[in-house]
Amino acid sequence: MAAELQQTTLRRTAIAKIIRESVVHKQSELVDLLKAQGFDATQSSVSRDLRELQVAKAGDHYIMPPASANQSNPFAAISSFVTRIRTAGSSLTVINTHAGTAQSVAVVIDQAQWPEVVGTISGDDTIFIATEDGDAQRQLQSRLRAIFSL
Repeated sequence: MAAELQQTTLRRTAIAKIIRESVVHKQSELVDLLKAQGFDATQSSVSRDLRELQVAKAGDHYIMPPASANQSNPFAAISSFVTRIRTAGSSLTVINTHAGTAQSVAVVIDQAQWPEVVGTISGDDTIFIATEDGDAQRQLQSRLRAIFSL
């Protein structure tokens, strides 16, 4: 068990180094790069590692969260992705992001499990967030504007 934990830690360190030093577009590329370095890696293990490392996808490639990002604040890694926040009616909030980053932002919002959020739908650069009513929408707006400084 200790050897497995050590292998996972070493693999994650290698992943972080690879992503910081080169452009990786797909998990399969990362698996191949890790295998070339002697790591026993599968796409499912790499997927878990990326999630644990809070790696995001920016456009068509992976990026590490900023070194200064507080790991207890998952929004720190994605705070620069959001470009605009608007409301549509009294229960729909629309978030615009840089191309290819909407899903990363939506996942973090979903994981936050805010009571005012009924659900999210994301595309490439747009997220729709449904709330029950205007009060819930105002609470959501307050949270989002504080996090994304908009």
